[in-house]
Amino acid sequence: MKRLLSRALLLGALAVPVAQAQDLPTPAFLPSTAQANAWIEADPTVTRARRAAEAANHGGAATAASANEWTARLQAQRRNYQDSGARSNEWTAQLERAIRVNGKAGMDRQLRDLQVEIGRARVGEARHEAARALSDAWTATIAARRQQVLLREQLVIAQNNLDVVRKRQRAGDASMLDTNIAQAEIGEISREVSMAGTEVTKAEAALRVRFAAVVPDGVVLPTPQEPIWPEPRWREHVLQEADPVRSAEREWRWAGVSAARARADRVPDPTVGIYTANEALRNERVLGLSLSIPLPGAYRSERALQAAKEAEALQAARDQVRREIELEAAQTYADATGSLERWRIASETARLTGESARLMQRAYSLGEADLQSLLLARRQASDTARAALQAQGEAVRWEMRLLIDAHLIWDLAED
Repeated sequence: MKRLLSRALLLGALAVPVAQAQDLPTPAFLPSTAQANAWIEADPTVTRARRAAEAANHGGAATAASANEWTARLQAQRRNYQDSGARSNEWTAQLERAIRVNGKAGMDRQLRDLQVEIGRARVGEARHEAARALSDAWTATIAARRQQVLLREQLVIAQNNLDVVRKRQRAGDASMLDTNIAQAEIGEISREVSMAGTEVTKAEAALRVRFAAVVPDGVVLPTPQEPIWPEPRWREHVLQEADPVRSAEREWRWAGVSAARARADRVPDPTVGIYTANEALRNERVLGLSLSIPLPGAYRSERALQAAKEAEALQAARDQVRREIELEAAQTYADATGSLERWRIASETARLTGESARLMQRAYSLGEADLQSLLLARRQASDTARAALQAQGEAVRWEMRLLIDAHLIWDLAED
């Protein structure tokens, strides 16, 4: 009843408008939102993206301010008068600057705003990928630890079984061959326990080295759940939240404004200035204005055509990114539903083989079954239990991938 109630509350939470969907609580087995965000923010890929975004902000501000700056000119000369022999020390001072015309200043401000948005979208991309990696490593660590526990339990059973075989050998009910087989079984399971320990070490190292994170003891994988939304709604929401799509969209818009800027630049920016001069033995003071206009040529036209084609290329790139994200969303949904079905099958299989192994253990204790049959049943039970755990880990991993891709947990929707 409690599970049904919580399920109903979750359905209610996801039934609200998309804009409020980020209020979905983080699954209990994952790190909290505050802790996950701290680890994600410390990830080098996110740090690099943030620094790049800050650089883009400065670059955008520079674009809006324009590269046109005031230029000061100072010229000095000496003039000799042949008729009088007088000498005149003269000078000219000028201040000039190129002025953006043809709407270029407004376009530069648009380019600045788009550069800021592109940087923000790329930070979102980095956070999203880091969140995926954190969730995958967290889930893998829990599953690896559980696999190790399962094998250790099997090792204890195998050791107890060896004790039983030895007692039966002393009583004349078992042969030395049975004892050797039981010892070989312990050796095989011990090898698997060692391998499982290595997998735990590797999983914990991956989590610790990248995120400086550690899974607390006692954390277990949850029961996998069906996706709350149907596949079309998941796909639509993922497309709305996908940072690569946002980035590609902004880059295409940036290219469009850049193309318009290049077309406008076919009308060159004039340079205007003011100057003053002192001439003729300081008897003449000059004050004037200057204007210079470059004469446009083929260079500016070709640059405008180049920018237009680059905008078209980025439009195609945007469409390609949208299709790739849509395909990935559909595939992720299929992996989530498929892994859930495989976990259910594996769990039922593990239950049946586990029950068979318990019955076979009892039969062997009563002398109604041979050792080979017991070991076979136990091996089947161990393999199916581990397969069920692996299927559970995969189902949970894909379930969390759905939530992360839709930006429903860890405040990813705020990027």
